[in-house]
Amino acid sequence: MDETDDRSRFEAVYRRTYEQILGYAMRRCSSPEDAADVVAETYVIAWRRMDELPHGEAGRLWLYGVARRVLANHRRGERRRTTRHAELTAEAELLYPPPSPQSGPDEVGQAMDTLSGDDRELLALAVWEELDPGQIAEVLGCSRNAARIRLHRARKRFARALAKIRPSVRLEARPLIERESR
Repeated sequence: MDETDDRSRFEAVYRRTYEQILGYAMRRCSSPEDAADVVAETYVIAWRRMDELPHGEAGRLWLYGVARRVLANHRRGERRRTTRHAELTAEAELLYPPPSPQSGPDEVGQAMDTLSGDDRELLALAVWEELDPGQIAEVLGCSRNAARIRLHRARKRFARALAKIRPSVRLEARPLIERESR
């Protein structure tokens, strides 16, 4: 068969069976969107395997079989996603537990709130993202030296802000890297 014949035959099969295959998927899926995905994938497979698609009533039954396998794959994928989501959620809760109301005031957060947005971003890039001054300079679009100076000043302002909130703690601003090559 040439491509024109395949296309005409596929269009005829599609028009004749679409509502039935959609109904099959709708009755088995948890959402109309999932059913539409199953139906779309079923017909993609049918198009790719046109030479295996039987004629007449057998073709409709063949499509039901394809839809059944696509639906099984879809369900396996949903189970994998659900399992992985639960694993990631549990891991995130272990690594980043939510703050406890009994833990007292968040002095670091309070000190950070007193800083400018630029200072907060500099400190976050250095501490949370673990970037060195050269990498920070690239992110901010400034020279390495400017990033080092800004970071040093931001650390000093943070130490002063934290000392005001919690006077018993004495923090000193220090370089992120003790000795850098120039």
